[in-house]
Amino acid sequence: MRKVIDDPRLMVRVCDLYYNQGISQQQIAKDLNLSRPTVSRVLALAREQGIVKISISNVDAVEHWELERKLEREYGLQEVIIVGENSSEDKMKEALGEAAARYLEYTIKDGNTVGVSMGSTLYEVISHVMHPEAKRVTFVPIVGGVGRVRMELHANSLAESLSRIYDGKFVPLHAPARVSSRNIREELLKEETLLPAIRLTQKLDIAVVGIGYPNEKSAIMATGYFKENEIDSLINRKVAGELCMQFYDIKGDTSPYEDDNNVIGMDISKLRAVPRSIGIAGGIEKLRAIRGAINGHYINTLITDIQCAEALISE
Repeated sequence: MRKVIDDPRLMVRVCDLYYNQGISQQQIAKDLNLSRPTVSRVLALAREQGIVKISISNVDAVEHWELERKLEREYGLQEVIIVGENSSEDKMKEALGEAAARYLEYTIKDGNTVGVSMGSTLYEVISHVMHPEAKRVTFVPIVGGVGRVRMELHANSLAESLSRIYDGKFVPLHAPARVSSRNIREELLKEETLLPAIRLTQKLDIAVVGIGYPNEKSAIMATGYFKENEIDSLINRKVAGELCMQFYDIKGDTSPYEDDNNVIGMDISKLRAVPRSIGIAGGIEKLRAIRGAINGHYINTLITDIQCAEALISE
């Protein structure tokens, strides 16, 4: 069975930090959300496999390594992972899902609480998780997930699927992702049955969120929560993107869209306090959405495609 420490990306990253940048193993463990013994084992295995001799010899084996580090420096992100070009949108989502799955396999640790949002890209993430090692992990949806169509894209479904893969715990949020008015939203958030999930969203170790842009192909349309005229209105008001059905402009400001926020779930401002908030999105049409999510400090880790990555650098 493939082990976490065999992951080439993790091995090169740990070696680069330790040998080239002179960062202690204790600090590497803290920065990468690893245990101290795991860092030691990764370094030992890297030496056994010839990745490390006196200096790192295998950085180029990870595609886009230098661009990833440049984006981290430019935007103050904890980590960036870039996937290569793909022939179609479906292929790109699959590649993003696979990269995110490998990342989660060594990032999620024993006893973690992990929040999960919704969408087709996150569906691909869950589909590619194969060798989880963490135990006693709790998964919770960070936006409601009761709907009528495309149930596989809803947060409840995705979080429950992950809990089964990890043999962990699932705490459901039995409410629609969006309701018809602010009053209904406020009353629902007081319901005793919803409080366990709502409270857990305030204690997340990791959040996994899809970064969306409202259009006719987006998950918020596919799941039936938004109508075409509402999408048109958002676009006319220069929306940049959405996280958990909550909208923001290019600066990450949600205030122009407060009237549209009748969402049952975690306020995206709370993502700023999550130690590892992972945003996943690709395609050049998502560029402004990604930029706004970074500017709003809603994510500190980005998994994207090469086209978006190069566009972020050129900005």
